[in-house]
Amino acid sequence: MNKRLLNYVNESLEEERKNMALDELPFGTAQDIADGIPDDWRVTDLSDNTLVALADIVGEAQVLTSLEDRYAYCRDRLPYGLFRLRAGKLPATLPAAIVRPADAAELTAIVKLALRENIALIPFGAGSGVLGGTLPLNCEVIVDMKRMDRILALNEVDRTVTVQAGMNGGAFEEALRQRGYTSGHLPQSIHMSTVGGWAACRGAGQASSRYGKIEDILIGLKAVLANGQPLEVRPVARRAVGPSIKDMLVGSEGVFGFITEMTLRIWRLPEVEFGMVVAFPSLQAGFDAMRDIVQSELRPAVMRLYDALESQQRTADIPEFRQTPILCIMKFSGVRELAELERRLSLQHCETHGGRLTDPAPYHEWEETRYKSYSIKWQTEGYYMDTIEVTGSWSGIPAMYAEMSEAVHALHPEIHFGAHWSHIYAEGACQYMTLRLPPMDDATALALHRQAWDAVESICLRHGGSVAHHHGAGVFRNKWLRQELNTGMDLLQVLKDGIDPDNLLNPGKLGLRPAAGADTV
Repeated sequence: MNKRLLNYVNESLEEERKNMALDELPFGTAQDIADGIPDDWRVTDLSDNTLVALADIVGEAQVLTSLEDRYAYCRDRLPYGLFRLRAGKLPATLPAAIVRPADAAELTAIVKLALRENIALIPFGAGSGVLGGTLPLNCEVIVDMKRMDRILALNEVDRTVTVQAGMNGGAFEEALRQRGYTSGHLPQSIHMSTVGGWAACRGAGQASSRYGKIEDILIGLKAVLANGQPLEVRPVARRAVGPSIKDMLVGSEGVFGFITEMTLRIWRLPEVEFGMVVAFPSLQAGFDAMRDIVQSELRPAVMRLYDALESQQRTADIPEFRQTPILCIMKFSGVRELAELERRLSLQHCETHGGRLTDPAPYHEWEETRYKSYSIKWQTEGYYMDTIEVTGSWSGIPAMYAEMSEAVHALHPEIHFGAHWSHIYAEGACQYMTLRLPPMDDATALALHRQAWDAVESICLRHGGSVAHHHGAGVFRNKWLRQELNTGMDLLQVLKDGIDPDNLLNPGKLGLRPAAGADTV
């Protein structure tokens, strides 16, 4: 393979692709296929006539068919898929092609062509998903939305912004900040995700306890449905005209249609922002304090409570944590008087449960690294690292966490299992767990990885929780969706069959029926 092609994938993926979430990987690059396609990889090519028809819609330069391009788009950040890439395998199959529309008109033409020629499509933002939501299971065509990347309108009276779905999250937030606003949606993946991707997986930002998850922030959208028809949900404060059509798209991960535009609430940049670090004597004391804070109608921008292991990693050099070992980080923002009052009242709740104000260093470290991913570091060193986020109730979280910890630790003597609680609500919280197995043979590790996932998700369901808080379902959570949604899965399948009877739009995701002959993950 010539040097130009290697540089193309390994060093820079052109301006349109610079925000793909996998650029930092030292594995899964063009070098891995320098000697050709391995015999066990599934590859299907589009006909010349189809390629010409696609080029007529978007321009020849926006239809990518090279092996290097198809390899670059064959995965997201699903750890299982990255483990396979590391071993020289595909997560699933190679896409048949990648097509990059510039607007809704081109996208509609692509969908109508796919309907005529029975071609399956997968919406693609920046590839930051960790559940395999964009994996081609059957050599589908990837539709990269990143050329649709503009803010269309900012309404300062209504405090809303309308943005195209392919805009990079970090660029979107920066553009708002230049006007004195914030989206309030600040996920760790903000610089390697798209605004449309936030909605597609029903995501959450780190300040969701104050601003809400994306379904709370998004008030209107436009989409191209799987049957090629346009859909518009006009942005209004509230409506009572039947079930929420908006919420049939938010979290649907592209199985019903392509979100093309979103209208979101925005907020003025806060007058002040300041943090607070509290040391608790026990995890239960921390749970009780956080519950009291939100049930008292206080809304810190951020609340993060860490278990003993994750606390110790962040506080080993702080003397106060030797007697009160549980770390809690809080952030307050907004109008100065209100933020100061929330801080004072929140601290009172913490002190009621034995919490002590302590060294702010962990807060400052979190602020400096809040958008950094640590998974790649471990994965490139041969470890098997993954994260799982679930939602639990305050009455269920303590026993749920204890049972999960015991079950996961029983799988292997060297397995790492740590947790923190963020995205805090009056009823409960998101429990975010990190799993890590040491280097070992792939077959053993992948079996243990599956067992850990099964233990965590099954225990979550037994304790009345939800198997996902903000990462979505993708394909990797298919196993547990029937138990989570029960008859609701039948409703989703009826909707899918009605709008996409030939199962051409992201088939096999969200627990729905896969295409015939599709790979399993």
